[in-house]
Amino acid sequence: MQVWRWLVISGVWGFAQKWDTLVVIQTPKGIIKLQVYRQTPLHRANFFRLVSSGFYNGTTFHRVIPGFVVQGGDPNSRDEDPMNDGMGGPGYTIPAEIRPDLKHTYGALGAARLSDAVNPERASSGSQFYIVVAAQGTPFLDGAYTVFGKVLEGMAVAESLAVVPRDSRDRPLQNLSMQAYLERHKISRLRKKYVNYQP
Repeated sequence: MQVWRWLVISGVWGFAQKWDTLVVIQTPKGIIKLQVYRQTPLHRANFFRLVSSGFYNGTTFHRVIPGFVVQGGDPNSRDEDPMNDGMGGPGYTIPAEIRPDLKHTYGALGAARLSDAVNPERASSGSQFYIVVAAQGTPFLDGAYTVFGKVLEGMAVAESLAVVPRDSRDRPLQNLSMQAYLERHKISRLRKKYVNYQP
């Protein structure tokens, strides 16, 4: 019910097409600002709801791979057991919203998920997300994972997260914790400030 409530709210925000909401993630390396696509309304509503509720605060980027992605958003990453990182979530999944026009380009925001073997519908994790840091993108993921946004500001920050020392499971040796919040802006301002913003 909560996801649908936020779906309605995000739809109301989008109706006038005068305002949009960004997700801001504070990390030990700096700030990342994300646009969340209206073309993926279930993921957009869910992400806004989780951020607004403080769900991501204190979680970490638990998987970092230079030239590929940085991944975070698992509530398990708050505890003292590094072996369960990547296995948690809010207790539900989100139906896939895989679109041919939303690609895994540099800076794409995607939803993590379980493998096809146990998840043939390719439903997304309820909370885990990743940011593509590969300069050439990761086109081999297109059509397999939902892309639901992109980085507008802070790709240098994302890249710096990707190159920290990590263990054999690609988990950072020191926690990269995050705080997340919403910022609402006029679309006209976003268009002027970010050349890659597309409402």
